[in-house]
Amino acid sequence: MPARIYHDRDASLTPLRRRKVAVIGFGSQGHAHALNLKNSGIRVTIGLYKGSKSIPVAKKHGFKVLPTAEAVRGADVIFIAVPDLKIPSVYEKDIAPNLRKGQCLLFSHGFAIHYKTVRPPKNVDVILVAPKGPGHIVRRQYQEGRGVPALFAVQQNPSGQARGIAMAWARGIGATRAGLLQTTFKEETETDLFGEQAVLCGGTSALIQAGFEVLVKAGYQPEVAYFEVLHELKLIVDLINEAGIAGMRFSISETAKYGDVVSGPRVIDARTKKSMQAVLQDIRNGKFAREWIRESRTGMKRYHRLLKAGEKHPIEKTGARLRGLMPWIRRRNLKGAQAAY
Repeated sequence: MPARIYHDRDASLTPLRRRKVAVIGFGSQGHAHALNLKNSGIRVTIGLYKGSKSIPVAKKHGFKVLPTAEAVRGADVIFIAVPDLKIPSVYEKDIAPNLRKGQCLLFSHGFAIHYKTVRPPKNVDVILVAPKGPGHIVRRQYQEGRGVPALFAVQQNPSGQARGIAMAWARGIGATRAGLLQTTFKEETETDLFGEQAVLCGGTSALIQAGFEVLVKAGYQPEVAYFEVLHELKLIVDLINEAGIAGMRFSISETAKYGDVVSGPRVIDARTKKSMQAVLQDIRNGKFAREWIRESRTGMKRYHRLLKAGEKHPIEKTGARLRGLMPWIRRRNLKGAQAAY
């Protein structure tokens, strides 16, 4: 049975209008949720640690900024908008000591709750609202009168109001303009991690690099290989995003279509699916989470080593030179960028 999709008519802002909201963090998701809620008529305070670079940014947008602990004490709904691995320390230091019965904790990703890096008391609501897009898109779509679809979930509901608060939040950030689906913390966390690792980031990056290596090793020019395995990928992904895989196939040549249906399964075959299943199993049994948490606690040496190795891949040098020939491509230097708190 298809999932039910909720829209504006299904969600009321009332549960938030009578509550004080604190957004802890002013990074990608934090700033987008805060600004969208503010524009939707919700009272929002920003909680940040002393010396945070986000303090003047939040104040410039007209928000009242308080130390995190004070923001938590004064709020009814608390959105923890900090990176997954920073949540435990922020929670233990500034949030947990200031929680009271009847408050609501909100997350945009289920990692901390699902893997129990934080354990909220049973007398507070715990909910999730996860837009299916980065913060700047959540903000831009709202400003343009549209929205980004989102998932919502309820983990704890002692007040009996958690579902209404979650749906109100989704409406306040514009998600119900596009579509809102109900899920669980478990489902959102595990599918999100799997998508990132097996397809969207890990799978795609590895496929591009492998294709480039195969062509260059076979004697083709690196520049030509770059165009064929990376540059044109955006065109195909845009078609898929707009019309699905079948719609993409409708728009490409007959030769490309035939190559798609006969050669694609030779590359992504049963062995690939078996590897994907292993990735999913590591996510479901907590192995990935334990490894990632351990990595963060031991200096992230392996993490940084692998990133640096990727930066040195020959496709990066080739791509940088070719992108310089295409002024219509928006060039970004995102190296070292992190979500702000």
